[in-house]
Amino acid sequence: MDTMKKGWFSEINDLWPGVALSLEIKEVLHSERSKYQDILVVKTKSHGTALILDNVIQCTEKDEFSYHEMIAYLPLCSHPKPENVLIVGGGDGGAAREVAKHPEVKHITLVDIDDRVIEVCRQYFPHLSLGLNNPKVNVSPGDGFEFLQHHQGEYDVIITDSSDPVGPAENLFKQQYYQLLKNALKPGGIIASQGGTVWESIDQVRSTLKHCKSVFPVATYAITAVPTYPTGQIGFILGSKDSQTNFREPLKVFSEEDLDRMEMQYYNDKIHRAAFALPRIIEKTLTAQN
Repeated sequence: MDTMKKGWFSEINDLWPGVALSLEIKEVLHSERSKYQDILVVKTKSHGTALILDNVIQCTEKDEFSYHEMIAYLPLCSHPKPENVLIVGGGDGGAAREVAKHPEVKHITLVDIDDRVIEVCRQYFPHLSLGLNNPKVNVSPGDGFEFLQHHQGEYDVIITDSSDPVGPAENLFKQQYYQLLKNALKPGGIIASQGGTVWESIDQVRSTLKHCKSVFPVATYAITAVPTYPTGQIGFILGSKDSQTNFREPLKVFSEEDLDRMEMQYYNDKIHRAAFALPRIIEKTLTAQN
């Protein structure tokens, strides 16, 4: 289906049938087919520059911070000492930018399968891709699934900043992937993965959470608001190797001065706690036995 009509881009996808978000486009800045996916960069009228992969919006300048801050700080602030962090995906650099702000993080490895996404974002998203240039960050283009098979017991936190469960990201939502994540963690390690929206993909969310629970003694789902994602909300699957981890209560609480210095726009300890408060129907569906 033609998603560009009369100066508007419409996100139309079978993952959320009958639902579409449209953005008015001022200019198409870049368009190409990489080895793995279609890459589109557009200048929008209301949300700044937007990155679109396989006709699905990945981020816009206006609201990307809510996603990137939350996927980084929900796991980082739940770990007692997150020094060594792996990011699978995240080629736009947003997750790396946020992780690098954490004062206890010493080393970040970013593995994204599509090096063209990395290069395109370096060109068109300087505020995002500055994370790729941070001295803490080592960018290693490649398949995250394969990378994990060769790195065991190395990381305190692993963040999977992936696109949706189709195409190159499909394997990142399966039980085998969560086992690889667990194997790559140090004792007490924590993972956080893009988990989809419960409003349109509840079965997918439940399935992915089930995979995480089958591997980790503690696993849960948290949410954040991102207006340009389907339904305006997206979630994260979190798991810990430590059975005593309480994701709802952050171990690290930043002061207002800290948050200002870190240029945080969304995350604080109150938002952290609130992210785990789910509507009753969602909580009951995700915790149902059958």
